[in-house]
Amino acid sequence: MMAKDMNTEPILKVQNLKKYFPVGKGFFKKEEKYLTAVDDVSFEIRKGETFGLVGESGCGKTTTGRTILRLYEITDGRVIFDGTDITDLSQKELLPYRKRMQIIFQDPYASLNPRMTVTDIVGEGIDTYHLSKGVERQERIYDILKRVGLKPEHASRYPHEFSGGQRQRIGVARALAVEPDLIVCDEPISALDVSIQAQVVNMLEDLQDEMGLTYLFIAHDLSMVKHISDRIGVMYLGKLMEVCGSKRLYENPMHPYTQALLSSIPIPDPIATRKNKRIILEGQVSSPINPPEGCRFASRCRFAQERCTVETPSLRELEKDHFVACHFAEEINS
Repeated sequence: MMAKDMNTEPILKVQNLKKYFPVGKGFFKKEEKYLTAVDDVSFEIRKGETFGLVGESGCGKTTTGRTILRLYEITDGRVIFDGTDITDLSQKELLPYRKRMQIIFQDPYASLNPRMTVTDIVGEGIDTYHLSKGVERQERIYDILKRVGLKPEHASRYPHEFSGGQRQRIGVARALAVEPDLIVCDEPISALDVSIQAQVVNMLEDLQDEMGLTYLFIAHDLSMVKHISDRIGVMYLGKLMEVCGSKRLYENPMHPYTQALLSSIPIPDPIATRKNKRIILEGQVSSPINPPEGCRFASRCRFAQERCTVETPSLRELEKDHFVACHFAEEINS
């Protein structure tokens, strides 16, 4: 991979982002209840880098990606893309920015219309933004298919005629068709065979170098996120627990949740596995419908104290570019 300049300007700024989903009223129907999917999340992504977002299933990472793209309406907070606040733009005003911000969905089977050929799927964005017509349009589609490892003869086929890995390549081609700047990769390899995952990730890295793309890479495969990401954010129940460089996070995780998460990664070495101390989390997972006061992780944290149950920890910079949301991170790691 090409060396990336980490001093470049952020192409995306997420400020105090919140997304709550209404889930009905209480027993006496007096009070509306909400599921707190994303709660006060802030981070930046620089041009040309890959920012990984990891966490357990249900932690809010996919909702974060979709809310940034305005596929879900924002409950509160700001999303600033390339210097423009897109939070309150109408759908018409948002259209030019949708061209520059694309998504690769998790499920390559559900995200492709079975009644459309590959040409129709990849060409849909080209038609929407009037990028080319006729022979030029078809040549553009062929070129995009070649970039993702498919052949021109695949253009006339339907999704059911492809394997899972090939379908995901079609999804990547669809995102690339409108020449975006930022792509949200929403667990793009989790539905694929292990043998295919590395191929897709390597392809994404090559495309990033060729086209100057910026990625928000959402996943729960920690080893793969380490491989592809420049920086990583760790989420738990809608909150960011830790943010820092990829290498630094794996060498020196400072939040108790990150430490437990990383200890669960399988090591292909029996001797190293015996030496690796697995951290088993105990206690109840807090409800996202009625989240507790204080730290969301307190009910499962072995270091939790009374302060953790009443005061929400802020994301503090404990080392250069290493942010941790824990009241006692210094003491834990001293």
